[in-house]
Amino acid sequence: MKRSQVNEILREGDAFIRSFGYVMPPFAYWSVEDMQARDTSEIAKRGMGWDITDYGQGKFDELGLFLFTTRNGLAEDLDKGRGMVYAEKIMISRDRQISPMHRHLIKSEDIINRGGGTLVLELFARDGEGGIDRDAQVRVPVDGQWKTLDAGGHLKLAPGESVTLHPDTWHAFWGEGGDVLIGEVSTVNDDNTDNIFEAPIGRFATIEEDVDPQHLLVSDYATYL
Repeated sequence: MKRSQVNEILREGDAFIRSFGYVMPPFAYWSVEDMQARDTSEIAKRGMGWDITDYGQGKFDELGLFLFTTRNGLAEDLDKGRGMVYAEKIMISRDRQISPMHRHLIKSEDIINRGGGTLVLELFARDGEGGIDRDAQVRVPVDGQWKTLDAGGHLKLAPGESVTLHPDTWHAFWGEGGDVLIGEVSTVNDDNTDNIFEAPIGRFATIEEDVDPQHLLVSDYATYL
């Protein structure tokens, strides 16, 4: 992705988020110079901030996701079983924009439709070797009510509805009938190690620096901070 495209997606995404009355934390709007002048060690260590990905495929409108991590614990918190064992994100899935099939090794997550269109999730169970079971049914809790779907079934969440996904649940998702504002509440999140994709793709975008960054992405921290 070109940096100019990332900057435009950030501006559009921020406006979309604000249209629902969701207020971002102040550090969301720090410039590169602000980030470099402040102590951002905790922000960087916890992977908090902007995250625009096309999964390394160069077709963001078809295959991509907009995320902002507002808070995140650390692996040592989980190891201790106490402390900050949770994470929170706000995300945007555009109409018909796919977040590809994947599962997590550790993270359980609530995926919440916060507004906009319908959020559609394609779900599979995990087989005994960690792959996709294309025969087994999938059982997931939707706002405290269990729902059972056939393998590859589509779960549709209207605004206000949510589903809990555990590490053994394969899932892809996209917006339908409009862009969707998504909340995610989960256990500690590590996007560098905890995502298993069905296809051989990357988690983060490769950025072509055609202009200066408006705001740093989480994947920029190692370079700029």
